[in-house]
Amino acid sequence: MKLKYMLFSLALASMSTAYAQTTLLSAKAYLDVKSGKLIDNPTLLIENKKIVRVSTQGQLRPPKGAIVINLPNKILLPGLMDMHVHLTTDATDNFLASRNYSIPRQTVKAVKNAKITLLAGFTTVRNLGAAGYSVIATRDGINANEIPGPRIFSAGHAISITGGHCDDNFSAPEKKLRSGGVADGPWAVRAKVRENIKYGANTIKVCATGGVFSKGTKVGVQQFSEQELKAAADEAHLRGLVIAAHAHGTSGIKAAIRAGIDSIEHCSFMDKEAIQLALKHGTFLSCDIYNTEYTLAFGEANGVPQENINKEKLVSKAQRDSFTKAVNAGLKMVFGSDAAIYPHGDNAKQFSRMVKFGMTPLQAIQSSTINSADLLKLDNVGQIKAGFMADIIAVDENPLKNISTLEQVRFVMKEGTVFKQ
Repeated sequence: MKLKYMLFSLALASMSTAYAQTTLLSAKAYLDVKSGKLIDNPTLLIENKKIVRVSTQGQLRPPKGAIVINLPNKILLPGLMDMHVHLTTDATDNFLASRNYSIPRQTVKAVKNAKITLLAGFTTVRNLGAAGYSVIATRDGINANEIPGPRIFSAGHAISITGGHCDDNFSAPEKKLRSGGVADGPWAVRAKVRENIKYGANTIKVCATGGVFSKGTKVGVQQFSEQELKAAADEAHLRGLVIAAHAHGTSGIKAAIRAGIDSIEHCSFMDKEAIQLALKHGTFLSCDIYNTEYTLAFGEANGVPQENINKEKLVSKAQRDSFTKAVNAGLKMVFGSDAAIYPHGDNAKQFSRMVKFGMTPLQAIQSSTINSADLLKLDNVGQIKAGFMADIIAVDENPLKNISTLEQVRFVMKEGTVFKQ
């Protein structure tokens, strides 16, 4: 049995290497996410991680030594992108106990959840806050082909005021503990951005308002001043990075937009002025409108304190109403699930809620493909097109007719390597 297992493992390794070099991939159809058209009977030639040519079945001969993959009953899409995850934690862990996990334990969690997320069809994610640069280490392991996982943009420590949403407010005062991203004042904030970048961050996050899952903060209350937020945005942009702001409350949302933050996370209490500001500045919005269902159904059993459940109840409907207003106003929207608040791998359950609360199926898919690529300033992911990275998934049905088919991804390729078939 041991010999058979070794031979099987070697065969898989050999297949992965071959897939990463030259592959001919055919399917029933693929979705052009820009136009919304379903293109029948495609064949894709993939070499050195990229899509070299998109043609019609029968028009391309397999190059010598190429791997041929035929998915005759499947619909292809570009790999999905989630702009707000937390890979180091699991929703099913006891809420307070998980706050005391060591950095090595959190890193192990991140490795596990990175694989789960990739197999769910998400080939690019943005991890918005983790202790000890644990997700940066995970990202580097993925990039070195040591572990499987999506392409990761990691913020390092989320930046917070003292006692703010992203500080450690659960520990006793005499322990004098605070999170690694705490900074007060514009120059301290700039220094914290620089520190994150020093240790490998390739995106930045600040916490502009209180939040649901912190202790002692009010979700609608602004925390960082506009000057501090501008310092963070200016420093991130100076270094060529995209910056996100956690912001539930109206004043914090507006301050973050005026400060030049690239994306606003959660966006729970949006008024007309906030919507107009987002339109004027071209700010992206990332609204996690599925996870409230999981929190209200399972949060108590997972040890979430009543304070936090009460805040979730306060935010839930308001956030969905704001999402609908933003869609109707034509704001730029990206897919952000806040996975970890609910189980990793269930990211795609949010698509159906995005459609329920105002988006067309195509808009929901675009939020997770071309819009997310636009936010991250990536010009070679998010589409099935010659010259783009071979990040490709396959599903059973036309997602424009049944968006929930994205919850059951059958095939996953990232940069030309097959991870699920």
